[in-house]
Amino acid sequence: MANTKTAIKRMRQSEINRQRNNRVRTRVKNAIKSFLRALEEGDMEKAAQNYSQVKKIMDRAVTKGVINKNTAARKKSRLAKHLNRLAS
Repeated sequence: MANTKTAIKRMRQSEINRQRNNRVRTRVKNAIKSFLRALEEGDMEKAAQNYSQVKKIMDRAVTKGVINKNTAARKKSRLAKHLNRLAS
């Protein structure tokens, strides 16, 4: 257990940050799942709409520092490949 006031405050802050990061990560994962589900159904319009949502959510997660920008770029690139395969 923390002894000093600053350590106690840091514990409080880190718990709040952890919970926020989990919410953001979950939101990213759910957006990806809905995109992949639309791809499996073969619904190109819905998949394109979900892809733009995924990009938006991932970019927001990067700015919040939840995920690394290279990780987000890699995942967006792979999802775009899936979308382009369906389009062709």
